Amino acid sequence: MKVKKIAELVGISVRTLHHYDEIGLLKPDTISEAGYRYYSESNLDTLQQILFYKELGFSLKQIKEVLEDPRFNQEKALVWQRKMLLEKRDKLNQMIVTIDKTIQYKKGDIHMTSEEKFKGFDFSHNPYEKEARERYGDKKVDETAKGMTQERQEEMNNLYRELAAIRQTDPASKEAQEAIKKWFILLNKIGSYSLDAFKGLGQMYILDDRFTKNIDQFGEGLAQFMSEAMGSYADDRQ
Repeated sequence: MKVKKIAELVGISVRTLHHYDEIGLLKPDTISEAGYRYYSESNLDTLQQILFYKELGFSLKQIKEVLEDPRFNQEKALVWQRKMLLEKRDKLNQMIVTIDKTIQYKKGDIHMTSEEKFKGFDFSHNPYEKEARERYGDKKVDETAKGMTQERQEEMNNLYRELAAIRQTDPASKEAQEAIKKWFILLNKIGSYSLDAFKGLGQMYILDDRFTKNIDQFGEGLAQFMSEAMGSYADDRQ
């Protein structure tokens, strides 16, 4: 299919598809001598993945990281996306109920408790923890939680600050790699991380907004820098 046909089929603009091509997120299967983009069935499957991840709040940069991961499996991704969308639907349904009750409350028709006003707002649940447990095992996740003493947390914070100070450098540079090695050693004092697990954790730093926000409080862009540095560190030692 030509780009215009794809845009009409999916309901997005031709410019959006051009942008996806430019950033390497969705390359058309074929480009004719005249410069026309032709998309294959495989391209459509990838575009579907992009749109599902966008619906779940992923940025284009994050989606590209996921799709380029050698471990990416489309069928498993669809199963995970379905679970996340069902959770999102349930949460939205509950928030709609809360809105309806609040409207009635404002009209004076019903009484509403403080707890009822915030029903549906749940920021304590982290859906990516389940993925971490499936990938690395309950033992490793629990070990990490138990090993987090106040002294260890301060050690981590100091290392965050050290990494933040060099976050503008190349993540693969000697300076960055020496610093991220300290992070690898520190994490293995808390739990037990293989190089694959270390790289996977780095990917979660940018895929999970809670990780990103927590890390970026030490310096904007730190999570991205650490993720790339961790990936480079793991790749160079395998």
